[in-house]
Amino acid sequence: MALDLRLYLADEVPEILDLLRGLGEVLLERAEAEADLLLPGYTHLQRAQPVTFGHHWLAYFEMFLRDMERYRDALGRIRRSPLGAGALAGSPYPLDRERVARDLGLDEVCRNSLDAVSDRDFALEFLFAGSVVMMHLSRLSEELVLWSSQEFGFVELSDGFCTGSSIMPQKKNPDVPELLRGKTGRAYGNLISLLTTLKALPLAYNKDMQEDKEPVFDTLDTVKGSLAITVEMLRNLKVRPDRARAALKAGFLLATELADYLASKGVPFRQAHEAAGRLVALAEARGCGLEDLDLETLRSVSPLFEEDVFQVLDPEASVARRTVLGGPAPDNVRREARLGWKRLDAIWPRRD
Repeated sequence: MALDLRLYLADEVPEILDLLRGLGEVLLERAEAEADLLLPGYTHLQRAQPVTFGHHWLAYFEMFLRDMERYRDALGRIRRSPLGAGALAGSPYPLDRERVARDLGLDEVCRNSLDAVSDRDFALEFLFAGSVVMMHLSRLSEELVLWSSQEFGFVELSDGFCTGSSIMPQKKNPDVPELLRGKTGRAYGNLISLLTTLKALPLAYNKDMQEDKEPVFDTLDTVKGSLAITVEMLRNLKVRPDRARAALKAGFLLATELADYLASKGVPFRQAHEAAGRLVALAEARGCGLEDLDLETLRSVSPLFEEDVFQVLDPEASVARRTVLGGPAPDNVRREARLGWKRLDAIWPRRD
């Protein structure tokens, strides 16, 4: 049974890696195409600083690239042959275990007969990797649910991934993201199930271990189906840059720019932060944006403000200035997207 499960996963994990690569490709394509489209970045689900759709897609690309690394690394431990371990004490016959492993397409052998029989770490790794994939898909799905709502309106899901309401004809419910979010719990449950089964087992084989199959099969089906539909959902997603751009006008997203401006003049950042906060309070009291405050008002908080401060109170300029590695500047995003294709090839070359 240990061998069969290893052989089965040795065939299936590459298919998951293919699906993850496909998802990575879609994210890179969107990142390149939408590197200049501004979007509010959030912390605590509150508007924080301007970023771009392209930068946001690259954040998910990094998540799924790590998933690919996990599966690829797990594949090396899956491809170990237990044959020759016998029931627990090996064999008295002069078996060439390494050759048998090679004939089976496996990379190496399990080097202890007791461990070979009782090891299910490879199954746990598979379930853990699947749980993390589903967690990443769930986070992406949650943002798509939020972004496609009328309150945000940053994206529009294709009709094929939504349903209407049986009562309210105006509704367009984001069913696929919600289902992806919900199926994440199944993957978590499967991991906990096998961990619990194995937690008190003595060496070597115990009949409890036959419970390793069902959680593995269920997580496999869940992950493969979820990745396949996510690829198509993202491929058919429409962004609404006008709504995203409009959202930049509320929430004082450029307050950090004022603090950075003063810091560049030699003001300690703690003091610059306090000054920017006072200006936010003034703008809020007047019901206007920071960019609407005149120079006299700015200088009432700090005499270091000059006419050039209005150049930083621009969301495009804010994003463009963030050219540090990993930053959201459009040129950065395009460069990282180009590099992303090479990173994909380094982890898992396309299998056509």
